[in-house]
Amino acid sequence: MKRSIFALCALSFLAPATISAHCQIPCGIYADDNVIASMHTDFETIEKASQQIIALSKDPAKNAHQLTRWIVNKESHAQAIQDKVLNYFLAQRLKLAEAESANAAYLAKLTLCHKVIVSAMKCKQSTDAKDVATLHDLMHDFEKHFGTKK
Repeated sequence: MKRSIFALCALSFLAPATISAHCQIPCGIYADDNVIASMHTDFETIEKASQQIIALSKDPAKNAHQLTRWIVNKESHAQAIQDKVLNYFLAQRLKLAEAESANAAYLAKLTLCHKVIVSAMKCKQSTDAKDVATLHDLMHDFEKHFGTKK
């Protein structure tokens, strides 16, 4: 009996393990449009925070606490965009199989993901309206490429 159990255990290590899922934890909760909508909320917060930081910086001694809060908030939302692109879209939605069947579309999505990540990083580093506008435009491109999939 012991030999049979031992033999089954030994053979189980030789069996190929093939598990495939599109999510890290296939829960059925997330939808691309919901994640993109939350990214838009993150963007709107970055935009407003940048404007508030510029306004409050006119008298930094008087507004030190509010400045700090807006800066932390802006950086947090920029990081949230980066995390969603990295952990949801790159890790789960951009498929290698797509690279084989539609290489140009795959590369366009991959490039767009990188551009969004870098743009969000630039929004962390400054309040430059040009960086915020670039992120805004990229968010709309991102929605065109990844939106409306469930």
